[in-house]
Amino acid sequence: MGPRITTWNVNGIRNPFGFKPWRDKRSYEDMFEILEADIVVLQELKIQRKDLKDDMVLVPGWDCFFSLPKHKKGYSGVGVYTRQAICAPTHAEEGITGILSAPGSSVSYKELPEEQRIGGYPTDDQLTSGGAVDAATLDSEGRAIVLAFPAFVLIGVYSPANRDENRDNFRLGFLNALDARVRNLIREGKRVVLTGDLNISREELDTANAASHMRKHGISEEDYLSSPARRLLNHLLVGGKIIGDRDIGRENAVLWDLCRGFHQGRKGMFTCWEQKVNARPSNFGSRIDYVLCSYGIKDWFSDSNIQEGLMGSDHCPVYAEMKDVVLIQGCEIFILDLMNPSGVFKDGRRIEGASTHSHLALSGRLLQEFNRRRSIRDMFTAKPFGLNIEFPRSPPTSNASGNREADKPTKELASRPGQNRTDRKEALLTSPASKVQLSTSSTLPPSRSSASKSGVQKRPAPEKTSPRSLKRSKSGSSAISFVSTRGQQSLKGFFQTSTPERAVKGNADGNEDAKPSQAFGECLSVPATHARPVAAFGTKEVPLPADTNPNPEKAGDAPSTPSDVLAQPFIDEAEETHDPIVAKESWSKLFSKRPPPRCESHQEPCISLTTKKSGVNCGRVFWICPRPLGPTGMKERDTAWRCGTFIWASDWN
Repeated sequence: MGPRITTWNVNGIRNPFGFKPWRDKRSYEDMFEILEADIVVLQELKIQRKDLKDDMVLVPGWDCFFSLPKHKKGYSGVGVYTRQAICAPTHAEEGITGILSAPGSSVSYKELPEEQRIGGYPTDDQLTSGGAVDAATLDSEGRAIVLAFPAFVLIGVYSPANRDENRDNFRLGFLNALDARVRNLIREGKRVVLTGDLNISREELDTANAASHMRKHGISEEDYLSSPARRLLNHLLVGGKIIGDRDIGRENAVLWDLCRGFHQGRKGMFTCWEQKVNARPSNFGSRIDYVLCSYGIKDWFSDSNIQEGLMGSDHCPVYAEMKDVVLIQGCEIFILDLMNPSGVFKDGRRIEGASTHSHLALSGRLLQEFNRRRSIRDMFTAKPFGLNIEFPRSPPTSNASGNREADKPTKELASRPGQNRTDRKEALLTSPASKVQLSTSSTLPPSRSSASKSGVQKRPAPEKTSPRSLKRSKSGSSAISFVSTRGQQSLKGFFQTSTPERAVKGNADGNEDAKPSQAFGECLSVPATHARPVAAFGTKEVPLPADTNPNPEKAGDAPSTPSDVLAQPFIDEAEETHDPIVAKESWSKLFSKRPPPRCESHQEPCISLTTKKSGVNCGRVFWICPRPLGPTGMKERDTAWRCGTFIWASDWN
């Protein structure tokens, strides 16, 4: 088994990880192993360079090359991954026209010396014949990667789609440049493998809606095959259907459709399906992804097929597998010898000591964000440089005999090799600049003042303070009142109202005069004079008598104790009862959405879609049958496929 080339439009580089089997391990290394591929060409990456992550670029055992759009965000993008143990390209370029330059260089590819470029670049005449689109514009959307191996030149492309009439000129210009590049390379004697999403179905057999398309637009089969993009593709392919005479400069077909070559006449061999109408279950799609090769090397391949069972995108992978040994001018040569630079493989085996780790300039591993990055360990082990900080030594201290040490000149502590961070910290703490002078020495306790005199700091002894008054002081007094509180001891305490505590103050004679705490009035929380006083019992609030004064001190009356207040008779008031179940149902009906309607044939909940076609109904939401379209591509009645249910959301709501 030789190398395998796989192409896949992933519709977003992370999109496959939302499906099985990719979401189990969510790594590109495991994805490539499941694909059993050695060269993987991905299209429609929909990512910017700043969004590239380690797992996308630094895939173990793989090299990668990216072509990303220069201006549009989250648009287009092509990536090629090559298994380092199997193959290694000798040249790598971005774009079709050669107008771009390698990273870190200002010289375009087509202006490089002959030994440093791939060649086959379209001429100005070839570019202008396809439209008035300049080369820089054609290569600005990240649509092509070109890799050169000794065996062949690999071109991975993502061709523009036929969705907007304003883009027809750009689409034809890109396809014309691609056609010119392929023909120029073959004219130079090089073998070519063209793979990717071309967004063209070559004939009626390669699309399920060919008949409906021709009927809808009122065109014949000849008109269908003569559309500009389809005609250009058939000019490239051997066996392509051409209506009329061939175009000038395209007299010869040069490429072979590998997948169709191994499956002649096979129906339903589609690679793309419309997701909006869920057309994949009924296989109502088109074949627009290809692996094409020069006609002279079609015998190098042993198999080619689609992998429609692998989910992860609106496209499926397409692969072509090469033979272990190929014929070149009658000589048998191992294909691995031709997939690597000279001197790496011999007779299909890697030469001992041979290495291909010298990455090309376009390699993703050489991007500044991923190349020569410092380890996080360097943040702690690297020595800082350029520091010239002077740390003063500690001031002289007095010893037991009262003699002071002589002053020593200060030195740069940062330059001492044996001094660690702890020594520097102590030096900073004992320096004169770090001392804080107190305004009066009398404020220090005797123990602290003696410790400061001796130069030795001791832990201060706990100070004995007189018990603070718990009685709320009058206005103008300097005393501060405190009310003892305890934290919540259990979860049950969160739902219960704590009983207010009395403030107790001891007098000089030792007798305790109990007075009610003013905090009790605050615990009752009566914010307004019009509100009825309420006493709390557990989790239920009980109304207090109407003549209960919540703030007795302001009214001038004698304050009542908590027991006096709670001892007052209760007033029973007729309260309106609410059924919580009824209330919940009423609110649910008010805010919940109306359930979707059911389709006519299957009585299943419909799905909602939004009209995007320009016109008076653009933006309107409608309901249709949730089932996929049938093989006919039409809505059917009394079948297992989509029925004709159609309801405007405005009419249903």
